[in-house]
Amino acid sequence: MTDSLNYAATVLRRCDELAAFSEEEGRLTRRFATPELRQAGERVREWMEAAGMAVRRDAIGNLIGRLGDADRQTLLIGSHLDTVRDAGRYDGTLGVVIGIACAELMRDRGAVLPYAIEVVGFADEEGTRYGTSYLGSRAFVGCFDDGWLERRDADGVTMRAALGPFGGSPDGIAQCRRDPADLIGYYEVHIEQGPTLESEGLPLGVVTAIAGQTGATVTFSGVAGHAGTVAMSLRRDALTAAAEWILATETLARETDGLVATVGRLALDPGVGNVIPGRATVTLDLRHPEDPVRIAVGAELRRRAEAIAAARGLAVQWCSHETAAVSLAPQLIEPLAEAVAAAGQPVLRLPSGAGHDAAIVSTIAPAAMLFVRCAGGVSHNPAESVTVEDVAAAIEATTRFLELLA
Repeated sequence: MTDSLNYAATVLRRCDELAAFSEEEGRLTRRFATPELRQAGERVREWMEAAGMAVRRDAIGNLIGRLGDADRQTLLIGSHLDTVRDAGRYDGTLGVVIGIACAELMRDRGAVLPYAIEVVGFADEEGTRYGTSYLGSRAFVGCFDDGWLERRDADGVTMRAALGPFGGSPDGIAQCRRDPADLIGYYEVHIEQGPTLESEGLPLGVVTAIAGQTGATVTFSGVAGHAGTVAMSLRRDALTAAAEWILATETLARETDGLVATVGRLALDPGVGNVIPGRATVTLDLRHPEDPVRIAVGAELRRRAEAIAAARGLAVQWCSHETAAVSLAPQLIEPLAEAVAAAGQPVLRLPSGAGHDAAIVSTIAPAAMLFVRCAGGVSHNPAESVTVEDVAAAIEATTRFLELLA
């Protein structure tokens, strides 16, 4: 355990170092295809190379470090290096840095594995810049939609234009796809992003499944008008329609067991104090461990948006995408649970309500995840916190897992 503690201390120092690569002064924001993300990736490259890995960056910007001969089958260990706005320093990053630490530890112990390890730092999981989550892992598994290249960020920069300076290549994205025949599986270490482990007094949890997710952008279009001259009875106010729908969303979510629904963004046009809003655009994030429930609620919320708009004389546009719920692979979960026990930790199995790259990579390879306790269950927040002891437990369990797979 002493070795693991030393490596854990290095992991936390490295997470602190990566937190300095940010687009915003005083808070951590590192979006896809930005100079700051590239700089963070170059620092990670240095650590990978110091661990003896051959490192490359693919056409979407994923950073990949390989330890082992080219002709061996591969276990992927990964997570993402991008962040949300005003982020914590462990979501995603911790999994990448722990992967490097475990490769270093196995090397330093003289362990010989019959397979290769690739540590992957995915370039985009959060979707913060272009509203398209999992760009990195979607390209990795071969389900990247070329239409996304024409999306524009808030500054009007297309994804296609951003990729070149980032070191990517729009024309090479199809070549990012990994051959499933080469893969033993995918393994991801991640902070829990919830309070279960803390409430149980446990450092680690074995993830069994990942909840399905619906993301939608809903736009109510009415008529802008003067705030002082348009009578209330004549108004076609897009914001009041959106507000009615947001409250209906909250009500339905509270009435549906296991469902969580979030409206995280609201944009108004023209967005000035003395003009009735002519257009209101909101985002919806809908999650449930059972796809039929989530899909049915999504359809009902769309119906309610259309009914609210019709009653108020407005138009509504609904644009959505789905990520199915994922059951993780028993052939990896069982040795992972055994490894956690062998590391001296109780084994708690639990689902994840958050989305992860593991959900995408599971479409081409068996996938497993290990949760690490985070203080207060806080995530997507500067207050994210883990202890060196819990990170050491994760490193110890992971190295035992790697040995069991041999």
